Amino acid sequence: MAFINTLYNLWPNGDQKIDGLRDGIAVTAPAVFESYKINTPLLVAHVMAQISHECGAGHDVVESLNYSAQRMTEVWPGRFPTVASAAPYAHNEVALGVKTYGGRMGNRPGTNDGYTYRGRGGSQVTGRDGYEQLQKATGLPLLDNPDLVLDPKNFMLCAVADFVACGCLPFALQDDIAGVSSMLNVGHLVTDTRKIVGYPERVEWLRQWKAALGTAPVDFSLPPVLSPAPGPKPSVPPPPAPMPAPQPKKTTIWDALAALFTAIFKRKQ
Repeated sequence: MAFINTLYNLWPNGDQKIDGLRDGIAVTAPAVFESYKINTPLLVAHVMAQISHECGAGHDVVESLNYSAQRMTEVWPGRFPTVASAAPYAHNEVALGVKTYGGRMGNRPGTNDGYTYRGRGGSQVTGRDGYEQLQKATGLPLLDNPDLVLDPKNFMLCAVADFVACGCLPFALQDDIAGVSSMLNVGHLVTDTRKIVGYPERVEWLRQWKAALGTAPVDFSLPPVLSPAPGPKPSVPPPPAPMPAPQPKKTTIWDALAALFTAIFKRKQ
C-alpha cells in the first residue's frame, strides 16, 4: 500500500492538532528517509511505529503537563508520594515542568527550561540537551524556537533525526522492537520491557505498519494534482443570418407604358 494511504488510514485524526500535518509528512518523508537510509519497508515500519506511539498518531504532539494532584502521585510516585505534595503543581504546567524536568536533561536550574523543553514532535524530544542535539542534526534553531519541531515541513526530519541520534537504527535493522523502544524511550537498553512506557502499544503499532506496508518497496508517490475544473466554454458568435433573397422589383404603370413604347419603336425599325 502507498505510504500516504497507510498514514491517513492509521492516523485518522492526524491533523487535529497541527493543520496539514499528514500532508507535510507525506511530502517530506521520501527525502528524509533517503537521507537517513531508511530504505526498506521494515525500517519505515519501525520508524513510523515509534512516531505513531510517541505523538499519538498526531493527536499528542506536545507533552501535556496538566495533571490533577491524584494523577501525579500515580505517574511520579517518587516525586509526589502524597496528594498534598502534588497539590501545588496541579494543573500548573509551567511549575510541573520545572519540578519534574528542572536541573536535569540539560535544563538549567533556576529557569523554566523544564517546561520550555518539554516533549514535542514525532519523537517527543525532551530536555534542553535533546533539543540541542536535534538542533545540531537538523540545522534548525530549536533552542530559540522549540516549536519548530511541530511545523509540518520539519516534523518528519526532526522525528527521524532523533530516532537515529538515539541509536535506534541498528536495532530496527534487526527487527528488535524492544531495542528500538528502549533506546528511544529510556535512552539505553533495558531487559525488562515493563520499564518502557507504552511498550505493548509500540508493538501493536509496528504490527499495523508492517501489515500495511508489506514487503515490497514502499510507494511514496503522492496523489496526482487535480487539474483546475474547466471553466465555461467560450461563447461562439452565431453564424451570420443568410442574405435575404432578392425580391422582384414592383412594376408601376409608368414602367409598363415605357416598355410598350420601346417595343413599338423596335418593330418600326
